[in-house]
Amino acid sequence: MAGLVSPDDAALAIVGEDAVHRVEGLPGEAGPVGLTLALGRLRGLGATGFRVALPVPGHPLGLSGPPEFNARALDAEEAVVTSGAPFGLVPEVSEAGPAGDVHAEVVWRCLAVREAPPADVPSLSEAERELAEALRDATAVLARLDVAGSGPVAEAAVDAYRARAERGREVLAPGYPPRAVRVLELAQRVGLLIAVAHENGPGGAVSASEIAARSEALRPVERVARRAQVAAYNAYVEERGRG
Repeated sequence: MAGLVSPDDAALAIVGEDAVHRVEGLPGEAGPVGLTLALGRLRGLGATGFRVALPVPGHPLGLSGPPEFNARALDAEEAVVTSGAPFGLVPEVSEAGPAGDVHAEVVWRCLAVREAPPADVPSLSEAERELAEALRDATAVLARLDVAGSGPVAEAAVDAYRARAERGREVLAPGYPPRAVRVLELAQRVGLLIAVAHENGPGGAVSASEIAARSEALRPVERVARRAQVAAYNAYVEERGRG
């Protein structure tokens, strides 16, 4: 979408290793349809691109309403909203198949959305600045508490995470501004650091108050990283809109 790829290419990128993706509730369709048809139909209805939303309870990041769509998106903690047409898609993931051969099937629910600015999405420059500040502040707190995830061991773990994920690492399509690529890479690195800190437990923070301080330090960093990811993914559509 957004003039970057064909519906066939877009569908292939979305499906990845999942078995089946279908879209339900598409205007003009009585039942579920495949992704290629759905993306082409949305384009015919005026869609020129997608905006990503990554909401969590208490933070409706990227959403614009109405309440029904927001509620479904919050349950899934992800959604996409079309640009140029008043529709949004929310994924519902299920597992199917016999033991030892289980695969994921995804149904995207197409719902009406409110045509309004998405909630709490920063500009790329704001996202980049916030990431740098949040990472610095959180690292200082975690280091003071001697928490796993704040020093050289954590850096090595982050590198190991990155090496394992490199083949499936998300990249932006051609046409995105260089700053969007930079912001997404930094946001992903911050996300890896947070994952390492959580996975390695409380580290040296042995008291309840220290564990609470660790969680408090990570919470705003997680929020900033999600905001930055949304800003990066949506940068192409936003630039087209300004142009």
